Amino acid sequence: MASVNNSLVCEPLLRRGTDTQKARFLKPLASGAKLGCFALSEPASGSDAAAMRTTAKRDGDGWVLDGTKNFITSGASADVVLVFARAEGAERHRDVTAFVVEKGTPGLTVGKIEHKLGIRGSDTAQLHFESCRVGSDAVLGAAGDGFRIALDTLDGGRIGIAAQAVGIARACLEDALAYAKEREAFGKKIADFQAIQWMLADMATETDAARLLTWRAAALKDAGQPYATEAAMAKLFASDVAVRAARDCVQIFGGYGYLTDFPAERHYRDAKITEIYEGTSEIMKLVIAEDMLK
Repeated sequence: MASVNNSLVCEPLLRRGTDTQKARFLKPLASGAKLGCFALSEPASGSDAAAMRTTAKRDGDGWVLDGTKNFITSGASADVVLVFARAEGAERHRDVTAFVVEKGTPGLTVGKIEHKLGIRGSDTAQLHFESCRVGSDAVLGAAGDGFRIALDTLDGGRIGIAAQAVGIARACLEDALAYAKEREAFGKKIADFQAIQWMLADMATETDAARLLTWRAAALKDAGQPYATEAAMAKLFASDVAVRAARDCVQIFGGYGYLTDFPAERHYRDAKITEIYEGTSEIMKLVIAEDMLK
């Protein structure tokens, strides 16, 4: 929830917003007074964002939006929606425009709220736009620049997801280590068994490596240098580490790892999404390979 608000909504507003948009939206979003969501995915377009069907039609001095957005983090609870729509008849990513739309705007409604495997601390919902009219002041950046804005925003967001994955992996390591020092089997602590020690050593090493990859991508972004490939590498590796660490955490907890009374099962459920949202692991590999093959 905080990651989406900060990296996928506040960041593009900071970089592309007008002074009026920054005063109206960025300040309350950055302060926590309001919450934002990023509406790009649709029922028929996830990784292939260019296949979006939501349309934006000029209407006098404004625009009319029509379509459905899917899997929107904080979609039900957000106050501000950053939504992407294409001109009617446009081909794929051409003529996509980004709009900042406030909840309560006529024609914008919340649809189905999803029941998820993990990350249950934030809602995930559909958003419906039905003849939703917005003024020209709702356009973020320039009309037609929306697809580039979306891609640039996701590059930065992937650093945030990598950091989230590192946090999950670290929690797995800390919980598994603490449990292994307390749990006894065959007359000694299970931390004394080499099989457990090797699992903990792998978790610690891989978590640290994921952290360093994430720091590298973040440092490049802060320095104003190209970072898209490094962000993809960080997200790809960190999400894989989080899933592996969560699996081993459950294994170390044994039967208790399968119970909701203990934290291991939640880590297992929460880790998987880091391999999917803001670009699947397969898309990350394509990004990395494309850069290598230039």
